[in-house]
Amino acid sequence: MKLDILAVGSHPDDVELSCAGTLAKEIDRGKKVGILDLTRGELGTRGTAEIREKEAKAAAEILGVVLRHNLEFSDGFFENNTAHQLEIIKILRKYKPEIVICNAVEDRHIDHGKGAKLVSDACFLSGLRKIETIMDGKKQEAWRPKNVLHYIQWKNLKPDVVIDISGYIDKKLDAVRAYESQFFKKDSDEPETPISSSNFLESINYRARDLGRLINTDHAEGFTLERHVAVDSVFDLI
Repeated sequence: MKLDILAVGSHPDDVELSCAGTLAKEIDRGKKVGILDLTRGELGTRGTAEIREKEAKAAAEILGVVLRHNLEFSDGFFENNTAHQLEIIKILRKYKPEIVICNAVEDRHIDHGKGAKLVSDACFLSGLRKIETIMDGKKQEAWRPKNVLHYIQWKNLKPDVVIDISGYIDKKLDAVRAYESQFFKKDSDEPETPISSSNFLESINYRARDLGRLINTDHAEGFTLERHVAVDSVFDLI
């Protein structure tokens, strides 16, 4: 299966929180989208890795992605090294995504910036033919995505591009709420965390509204880019 977009998160729920509206919109347009989680989020204060696995599956069904895979790297301790890069390269070469969307380049959680650099490096290395990988018993061909985008997470980074997700905020929020163990729930007896408050859940909506305000739409998501945006005409910017 060839993917149009591969969205990558250091933890299950990173993708839903940050770019689910964009993914849902492209899926409705007929694009094939997959999600790759680097870890199981086993160090999270609330819930367990097993619970989050079920929640991730439910969120994937809500969004309508064609696949979701977890590399089971060590939460909090994975490294940007050869072994981890090769595992991501195998996925890139297997599914050949045109676009990769991954973690924020800088953020509160150490895994986010670390995951961003790991995935970015793997995307480049995946295009080098002399790096040999084997998956499912077959030698893989080199593949490099056309572009790598980084979504925005805890920190309010300045976006390079803002994508209109008007009409998709409800689906985004439904996908986020699939992680019942992590986010605000009145009857939960789990310890409180920075993301478990009602304010944080509401912030997903008002951040999308604020980004939408910048481009005169109802809701939007922002991304930083690794390369300049190329357009054929100035009218493509309208």
